[in-house]
Amino acid sequence: DNSSTVKEFILLGLSDNQGLQRILFVIFLVFYVITLSGNLLIVLTVMSSRCLNSPMYFFLCYLSFVDVCYSSITAPRMMADLLDENKAISFVGCIAQLFGVHFFGCTEIFILTVMAYDRYVAICRPLHYTTLMTRRVCGCMVMGSWLGGFLHSLVQT
Repeated sequence: DNSSTVKEFILLGLSDNQGLQRILFVIFLVFYVITLSGNLLIVLTVMSSRCLNSPMYFFLCYLSFVDVCYSSITAPRMMADLLDENKAISFVGCIAQLFGVHFFGCTEIFILTVMAYDRYVAICRPLHYTTLMTRRVCGCMVMGSWLGGFLHSLVQT
């Protein structure tokens, strides 16, 4: 039996220059903090405001939450690798990161699709909108988006 197993991957990164890596770390950290802050602000605003209780804001809240999760899958590891000498990732860590990227990425696409359907109903069937887009239906659509993302990521990893 002539076989071998992969235990870890070496991440080469963007550059070998330590000075450039520190600059890139700061740039990526700034963008990551802005992304987290903006999305968490949207989530907190929608959840705390009584005026923002329409299906559109319900979906926007979940979209922002998924975006926080999606950003947090790769960015922290990438920033850590910019500062660390050991740029290896275990096979299990790599598969977990791949699962997360597929899970949150596909969930985000499904939520965007649900948001498009919500706008379609609001524009094309305005008189039936409140009966078609109930809180229960919206919840089922979001749960279906999460389930679809999970099933997709299971198949892909």
